[in-house]
Amino acid sequence: MLKKMLGRIIGTKNEREIKRMLKKVEKINELEPQFQALSDEQLKAKTVEFREKLANGETLDDILAEAFAVVREAGKRVLGMRHYDVQMVGGIVLHEGKIAEMKTGEGKTLVATLPVYLNALTGKGVHLVTVNDYLAKRDKEWMGKIYEFLGLKVGVILNGLENDERKEAYDSDITYGTNNEFGFDYLRDNMTTDKGQKVQRELNYAIVDEVDSILIDEARTPLIISGAAEETTKWYKIFADISIQVIKGTDYEVDEKAHSTLLTDVGIKKVEKILKIDNLYSPENVELTHYLNQALRAKELFKRDKDYIVKDGEVVIVDEFTGRLMSGRRYSEGLHQAIEAKEGVDIAGENQTLATITLQNYFRMYTKLSGMTGTAETEAGEFMHIYKLPIIIMPTNKPIARKDNPDLVFKTKREKIDAIVNRIIELYKKGQPTLVGTASIDSSEELSAVLKAKKIPHSVLNAKHHEKEAEIVAQAGRYGAVTIATNMAGRGTDIVLGGNPEFMAKLEAEEGTEEYEKLLKKHEEHCSIEKEKVLAAGGLFILGTERHESRRIDNQLRGRSGRQGDPGATEFYLSLEDELMRLFGSDKVRNVMERLGLPEGEPIFHPMITKAIENAQKKVEARNFSVRKQLLEYDDVMNQQREIIYDQRNKILEKDNLKSEVLNMLKSTSDFEATIKLTGETPEEWDVEGLKDRLYELYEYDLNIENIKEKDVEDIKNEIYSELVDIYESKEKEFTEELMRRLEKYIMIEILDGRWRENLQVLDSLKEGINLRAYGQKDPVVEYKILSSEIYSDMIKTVKEETTSYLFKIKVEKPDFIERQRVETPMYYNTSEDEEVKKKPIRKTKVGRNDPCPCGSGKKYKNCCGR
Repeated sequence: MLKKMLGRIIGTKNEREIKRMLKKVEKINELEPQFQALSDEQLKAKTVEFREKLANGETLDDILAEAFAVVREAGKRVLGMRHYDVQMVGGIVLHEGKIAEMKTGEGKTLVATLPVYLNALTGKGVHLVTVNDYLAKRDKEWMGKIYEFLGLKVGVILNGLENDERKEAYDSDITYGTNNEFGFDYLRDNMTTDKGQKVQRELNYAIVDEVDSILIDEARTPLIISGAAEETTKWYKIFADISIQVIKGTDYEVDEKAHSTLLTDVGIKKVEKILKIDNLYSPENVELTHYLNQALRAKELFKRDKDYIVKDGEVVIVDEFTGRLMSGRRYSEGLHQAIEAKEGVDIAGENQTLATITLQNYFRMYTKLSGMTGTAETEAGEFMHIYKLPIIIMPTNKPIARKDNPDLVFKTKREKIDAIVNRIIELYKKGQPTLVGTASIDSSEELSAVLKAKKIPHSVLNAKHHEKEAEIVAQAGRYGAVTIATNMAGRGTDIVLGGNPEFMAKLEAEEGTEEYEKLLKKHEEHCSIEKEKVLAAGGLFILGTERHESRRIDNQLRGRSGRQGDPGATEFYLSLEDELMRLFGSDKVRNVMERLGLPEGEPIFHPMITKAIENAQKKVEARNFSVRKQLLEYDDVMNQQREIIYDQRNKILEKDNLKSEVLNMLKSTSDFEATIKLTGETPEEWDVEGLKDRLYELYEYDLNIENIKEKDVEDIKNEIYSELVDIYESKEKEFTEELMRRLEKYIMIEILDGRWRENLQVLDSLKEGINLRAYGQKDPVVEYKILSSEIYSDMIKTVKEETTSYLFKIKVEKPDFIERQRVETPMYYNTSEDEEVKKKPIRKTKVGRNDPCPCGSGKKYKNCCGR
């Protein structure tokens, strides 16, 4: 109560922040006449002047007012667009490393030019992150005109670019690109064996457009670079067949809220009988339970035309938040293969993780991070907890005139669809443009079929028709338009009432031509007339066909209406059979409807209903946050290891002489072997023979054990190390210093990468089964931290051991007659020097990955020469 009273007196924290920033905007406005008077050349020269000021000790905050005033003036001259005062406030919010929540149509794209220009003056690079390639390319070409006018270099990272093109883009002052491209380039940079092949600089400052979509929604899926693993596709087919034979409710249960399945005792016995095994849960069958679990999840929890589509014989994921196809992305841990088996398409082989990072940990590496979106407030806690990003809610340039009607709830889906169709027909006859929001491809096409039968012209925007996305969205505000869309996040195109004349002209003629200018003028006149008719009809009407599990997605749909003070209305139609209502909120509502005795087709709208729906959405949001939080907790453990490994990798690539590092590894490994073999209260308990054998196995070094028990352990360690160094020095003379330095670098990188890949694979397996520790009253995350730390220590020990062992055992081939003989007669070898040369064919036999290595090391082939 006191908090509310103080808020009325002194304003909320958000209001106080806005007032503080408006004072800065006043200073910027005072400079406007001064910069208006400058010539183009004088305005461009300001960039050099600002950089000199920064070089002389001034800060970005010191030059903020002038820099923003310069960008505003450049925007007017180059684009014919002047930043509003609230857009200036948005620019300050972004520069301060916060999230600016701005309503749809408030011009976020233009807002970003202010902090981007200011921060690019440091020369350290600014990344502007978008949700897709289309927006990255469009914004680079559109807003890039301002930066180029002011003398800055702009680049864009798009899918399919060559390495040199990527490097050039990253070396620019400003770089546009998607979150996936930036993240994958970071991983690829840390896999390269040549520092000249790296493309990214240090991560300085990023502005994330549609920040909630990227840092919240997409953060549930880590970025993974993978390579082929062992072939297991047959098992997915087998278990897809088994999943058809087992019956829901009898053989297994489905928990839709937890998004999981559980086999019953009856089901276990049935599966064991089908597979002809005694115990499905015995250790040797642990992989079979994994295949079965994924097959049941694919069958029950992943729906075709909602979660994915089948296109050209491939399973393509549909982004649940944007409705776009995620080509190239695959569900992890065999789930994608299970869905492919369910749909009867070709099953891709399983992959092994080569490098991975979560979006959370990638973006937290930037020195400064900020973001903008129309819908962030509902996730304020997560933004603060994960990214330390406060949210500032921006006032609109013009007051919002949109009317948000209460939700209408029907008993059945059939009654709801009937009411929706009747409403659309009513609005169509009135001429009011209608945007119909659906939650899946399936429901959008179902509704489209009904409208076709009623002969109502309409457009459909979903993952199957995304090629016409911008065209459909741009014209959704025309008089009498009916548009069905699966989702409206990050579309990048405003819905302009009366239609978008520029877009119409571009469809008929090339921009910049005389023909284009004529068509543009014609369409502008036509759209102006249509706009008046649309305004008279009530503006854009938003009709939601069900509530999404996230309030933000509903708000994004709502926000499409009422742009820049335009009139409009929103209304959501629900039924007790909708997924969200069925899982979380239908019982209370059903009881109310039955008590009221409502006739068929009659909806209910009541504050209690709205509250129940909001509570259901909050439950799902809390669950999703929990999933993301746990993913991050696990990745934080891996991230500590990843940072050390990548740092070590970079040092190896940067240094030309790694001899001291090799000798340190040698000392560490030989000391460790001596310590574990020479333990005991008396020298008689030492395993001297074991130490001798081990050192020979590692370094082909013959330890002299005569009188060894009469010596001190530390002296023995020093003697062993000294003799090993002598051997290494003699090998260096044999190879030459130059060759030895190259070998050290090559072998260190190869072994470090190989062991890191294995470490990732082990951690993946550990993460998959660690939750079972909860049954023993243990915290899975704590257990994961303990075990992963032990696994990491073993990996580092193995890296040191293998690096030094390889360098000691490597042999130099003489590049003279012997080499030529080998090359010229590759299928034969000499049996003796004394007798007449006999030639015998070499028998070539294939060595299995898990067979002993032919070199005699005693290791498996895959861990030795097969690497």
